[in-house]
Amino acid sequence: MKHIYRRDYNTIGGKMLAALSLMAVIPYLLLLYLFIQEKITTSETIILYLPLILISTVTGYSLIRRSADSVFYLSRETRLVENGEKSEPIQIQADHELNEIATHFNSLIGRLDKMKRKNQEQATQLMVYSRDLALSYQKTKQEEELRNRLSRYVGNNLVEKLIDLKGGGLVDTERRQVTGLFADIRSFTTIAEHMTAENVVLMLNQYFSVMVDIIFKNNGLLDKFVGDQLIAVFGLVEASGNPAENAIRTAIEMQEATEEMMKKRLQTNQELFEVGIGINTGNAIIGNIGSSNRMDYTVIGDCVNVAARLEEMAIGGEIIIGEQTFLENQGEFNIESRGEVYVKNKMEPVICYNVLRD
Repeated sequence: MKHIYRRDYNTIGGKMLAALSLMAVIPYLLLLYLFIQEKITTSETIILYLPLILISTVTGYSLIRRSADSVFYLSRETRLVENGEKSEPIQIQADHELNEIATHFNSLIGRLDKMKRKNQEQATQLMVYSRDLALSYQKTKQEEELRNRLSRYVGNNLVEKLIDLKGGGLVDTERRQVTGLFADIRSFTTIAEHMTAENVVLMLNQYFSVMVDIIFKNNGLLDKFVGDQLIAVFGLVEASGNPAENAIRTAIEMQEATEEMMKKRLQTNQELFEVGIGINTGNAIIGNIGSSNRMDYTVIGDCVNVAARLEEMAIGGEIIIGEQTFLENQGEFNIESRGEVYVKNKMEPVICYNVLRD
């Protein structure tokens, strides 16, 4: 863009030209003119010249001083803006060039302020995004830790349900109705006496691996292993089916899987075993139980005690259930009554049933 510099008295150039004329050119022209006139004496020349030269000089100096003051004012105002001591636009009534400089400076400051506000908004938004990202990462990390912890007890089909529940996992302490399942290898001690330690561990690992998969598949929670005994609980998660039926179905599949395992072991001349299973339904206390050094998530109460006693009664291949488990069953399974039986630590007899497999 081509700039046109105006030569009038509103510009620094115009004022400098006027000041130069008043302070230098005009006085000398007057002096020259007066000396040309022969009729005017030297004294008269001095008397006429001195006031004129004084007026011209003062007027020229005044013009230059006004421009200098405007430049000084503009310099001071821009320095205040630079130091952050002022944010308002610069107001100045001065030469045309200085007015343009102030206008351009104000426009530049305005654009910088807009950019600053925009950057601040973006920085705030980035802080919000960063906070949300940190919270999301923390939540994801916590969920991953929770998944790893839950995978010790339940299958993948229940992990997501537990995470989605209010509180994000297994309850700390609660009393509720559950169905407990106890499974134990019959005559395990006698069988293990004829096996090496390595083969005993290998046999148990193979057996437990199959049994745990069946428990998880039927929405059960693995409570613990006690030697060759396995303990599972059903009904800790809502919307996971009928706990009693899930437990009975698990027991049937466990017996069928055990029979298949024995067929394979028979082909390789390995030791054979059978499993007895007891199931009972009732109220129990659920929670983390133990010491500050070791905590186990487990179930305690009369319900699980009776399930353990029923398991002790069951011979190899049998499944014995308590009365409440029978009542919770919707008729899907073939069940026959065993009548009343006395179990350890119970004053009254317990009504129990056999689950028949086709």
